Order: sequence, then structure tokens, then C-alpha cells
Amino acid sequence: MTENRELKITSLEARDLPDAWFQCVYAILDNGHEYIIDRGSYAGQKRLEFDYITVGIRYPGVRPLLPDIPPALSIPNPVADGYLEEYLPYLMTSVKSPGEEYTYGEYLEPQIEEVIRMYREDGYGTNQAYMAVGGPEMITSSDPPCLRGVDTRIRYGKLHFMVYFRSWDLWNGFPANLGGLQLLKEYMAGEIGVEDGEIIASSKGLHLYDYVWELAKLRTMRD
Repeated sequence: MTENRELKITSLEARDLPDAWFQCVYAILDNGHEYIIDRGSYAGQKRLEFDYITVGIRYPGVRPLLPDIPPALSIPNPVADGYLEEYLPYLMTSVKSPGEEYTYGEYLEPQIEEVIRMYREDGYGTNQAYMAVGGPEMITSSDPPCLRGVDTRIRYGKLHFMVYFRSWDLWNGFPANLGGLQLLKEYMAGEIGVEDGEIIASSKGLHLYDYVWELAKLRTMRD
């Protein structure tokens, strides 16, 4: 018999990117749904996953962009120093490395300049400046894009991003992806001539793989 339960919607508000990561890691240990992966990355292993989560980040541009790991814990940072600078071209250009099926940049590159043009020439009062990632053909891919859309809004003199991930590795992917998207947002805000704003991120697949559960407990000092 199927257990009669309702989806749990988690909503968090964070000051900056490291705070958002820490809050999500802390919350998933209490609110995550544990299951075995039938299809996808690491099939056969376990995930701990939010049913659905929305994270509002008020000041995503505050440095550092990456998680804060106290040295006393002896845990490696989930994202290596210098990675964000290497990751940014993956977001902004269509250049693909050998063996890559796609990059986010091949979808975003033509849309980034169009969104900039749209705001500069047509004004800020629009809901059409949405950048999509992936097409219907990706439904048959063994590894479809995790990031599916970057919505934008200019309000109160600032450029804000609203992003959606269909699946999202909390330990490594969350800080790397949001750090890269923040750098992209800063570039676009500068080109448009507005201030840098907030990020609101949501996902029905934000998860921790079982091989980092103990690291997550160490970082949050949980039993």
C-alpha cells in the first residue's frame, strides 16, 4: 500500500550564497526524502532529497561566493578554488569540450545578449526576458540538463535571477552553479546599467548523495 503523504514545500531565506548552502544542508537532514535512484546519475545508490524547495538569497554578490568550511573540521571545500572562473565560460559560451553532449552556454549564449538588448532598448517593464535551457529532444537524453531556466526581472533598480533546476546536487553543484550564475548576473547588470540584485532558486530535485551524508553531518555538527 502506498503511504498517504503530501509533498513538503520547503522555503528558506538566506543572506548570501554560503549561508544558502549551509541552510539547505542543515534542513535536508531533517526534511529530506530518502530513496533509491532508479534512473539517472548514480542509479542504484541512495539520495536524500527535498520534495520541493525555494531559496531566496538577498545578497548573493557578497564575497566569498563559495561555502565556508571551518579548518578544524578537516573537510575539503565542495568547490575548489578557481573553479568558478573556469565554470563561467560553460555558462556563457557555446564552446564544448570533447565528449560533452551539451553545455548550458550553448543554450544561454544567444539569449544573454538578447535579454540585455531587450532591457536596454525596450525598457524594464516586461515578463518576457526568460532564458530557457534544453529543448524537447532532451527528454530522451541519458543526462538532460539540470538547469532548465533562468528567469530575470529588473525591479527597484536591480537585476534579479529566478532559476529552476530539475535535479540538483546540493553538496557540489549548488554552490558551483549559483556562484557561476551570480557572476553571469553581475555581468548582465553591468551591461544593462542597473545594480546587481537577488537570486531566487527552486528545485524539485535538490539532493545529497549517500556518499556525502556523513560530511553533511560533520559540517552542520549533527549526530
